[in-house]
Amino acid sequence: MIRLSGLTKTYRMGDQEVRALQGVELNIGRNEYIAFIGASGSGKSTMMSILGCLDRPTSGTYLLNGRDVASMESDELALVRNAEIGFIFQSFHLLPRSTALANVAQPLIYRGVGLKERVRMAEEALRHVGLGERMHHRPNELSGGQRQRVAIARALVGKPSILLADEPTGNLDSATSRDILALIREVHAAGQTVVMVTHEPEIAAQCHRVVRLHDGAVVSDILNPISPAQSRTAAHVTLDRIN
Repeated sequence: MIRLSGLTKTYRMGDQEVRALQGVELNIGRNEYIAFIGASGSGKSTMMSILGCLDRPTSGTYLLNGRDVASMESDELALVRNAEIGFIFQSFHLLPRSTALANVAQPLIYRGVGLKERVRMAEEALRHVGLGERMHHRPNELSGGQRQRVAIARALVGKPSILLADEPTGNLDSATSRDILALIREVHAAGQTVVMVTHEPEIAAQCHRVVRLHDGAVVSDILNPISPAQSRTAAHVTLDRIN
């Protein structure tokens, strides 16, 4: 699904050159559950921006489902972003004056989906994340866990190829974080490709593959198979608890 070859990203800061990514070679297959981990400044955020088509590499290739997105213009990238990629952010990024339903339906507007179908798809996505009774609440009427569930529903509503999760539990308490991670595992088990960025080893350990970055380079790429006991536990976590 994703093939990175010789990927570099360089930023200019005054008269200095910062090499955020250095010659990254990486393949990500369909339905993988992969975590990028590393210290601050390791290149995690830059990697997420490029994978999410929010930025372009300085050099190298990025093939997404066989398309070379690294060479696309901004308008083309925006179309790919909307059609192929779902985002979950640490800070939720919800529209504060819009209901949960309107927030989830928002990406579908840019696809030209009609109002009736947008509402149907958004309602289905919200029910899937356990918020069927909170559809008409605004973000300030929801808890942190509920807001992140809205963000997950919004990321999934368009059935993207890839779900990118950038520190998805960073603003949540430990109990709510467990629920959100269980929901993401459920999404992956249903066939979704999930790429997560985290600085927490215990969260990365729940992913099936862990890629460690240091100074913009991949220093380890480890398969981390989840045991049957862990899989059963994840599958039986109550996902519809409203925090």
